[in-house]
Amino acid sequence: MDLLLTEEQKILRDSIKNFAEKEIQPRIKESDEKGEWPEELTTQLGEMGLLGIIIPPEFSGAGYSNVDYVIILEEISKKDPSVGLVVATHNSLCSNHINLFGDEEQKKKYLTRLASGQTLGAWSLTEPEAGSDASSLKTKAVKDGKQWILNGTKRFITNGSFAEIHVVMAATDSEKGRKGISAFILEKGMEGFSVGKKEDKLGIRSADTSELIFEDVRVPEENMLGNEGEGYRQAMTILDGGRVSIAGFSLGIAAGALEESLKYAKERVQFNQPIVNFQAIQWMLADGFTELEAARLLTYKAAFLEDQGKKIPKESAMAKLFASELAVKASSMAVQIFGGYGFTKDYPVEKFYRDSKLATIGEGTSEIQRWIIAQKVLSEY
Repeated sequence: MDLLLTEEQKILRDSIKNFAEKEIQPRIKESDEKGEWPEELTTQLGEMGLLGIIIPPEFSGAGYSNVDYVIILEEISKKDPSVGLVVATHNSLCSNHINLFGDEEQKKKYLTRLASGQTLGAWSLTEPEAGSDASSLKTKAVKDGKQWILNGTKRFITNGSFAEIHVVMAATDSEKGRKGISAFILEKGMEGFSVGKKEDKLGIRSADTSELIFEDVRVPEENMLGNEGEGYRQAMTILDGGRVSIAGFSLGIAAGALEESLKYAKERVQFNQPIVNFQAIQWMLADGFTELEAARLLTYKAAFLEDQGKKIPKESAMAKLFASELAVKASSMAVQIFGGYGFTKDYPVEKFYRDSKLATIGEGTSEIQRWIIAQKVLSEY
């Protein structure tokens, strides 16, 4: 593994940085306060190839590596973690599920629309009574001729209200537990498929998070991903890659908070000198940037192994755990360095502070990550 970025990756990083400054940053304040996704940004993300990052070119994707993907997510999330989460959910969960487990016809029909930016995608696993214990989901699918009839409710679905293509997990045989869960592709507008409550959130406010309701939704049998009963196993594979993307998203929050803190500490004068001269501030920054580098290495390693086709449950859990908890720590430290100004919306660190907490919850809480890591360590040693 080469730990140095290639020239192509440096160019990619700089292009995403410029895009984020020009197209994302001017919209942050309004979209955050309103809690609304700027719809025109979807088209711009598509034009940049950011809605098909790891999707093969034959399906309108950019064909980037997973390491490239992490670089992209960090640069986007440095400016607006809400956009970073929308991009991560669309690419890692919905699109990649179809990419990895869909047949040729499903990929042609749905993946090209997703990767080209014609629409955003959503991925539905979580339910009101099935969060960390995803295998206990209650949404059911019953076979009726050449269709499946879906009934149930999904909760906390990113992109839920405006995505047109959804990957949904449902129990096709409840007696088999996790081995009786299957995955389906649904389209917005199907009869009986509606959007329920839209969440009014603490952070990541412009990234839509909604409840989805299925009432006798008829889904063609050809919309099942893979075979019946494979949905849970597929979902766990998708979450391994998704956790790498959340680690990249978390890197952006931590890096953004630390860079803003360093800049402010050089400018803020107290006791006749910049506060960056004080040891207390220097040690905060030293710890923060050291841990940021460690989080990057964990995340890049997981992404690199994923590019090699390796199974990465432990590596993705380690990267997600460390990077997400650093995002919270770094953004909290940033508010402390900014003092009273850090608690106002005149500076970006208060938003990093609000946004960061989701990183330790979404796609598996920190507690679940520790459980995964522990199980792998116990089996290896």
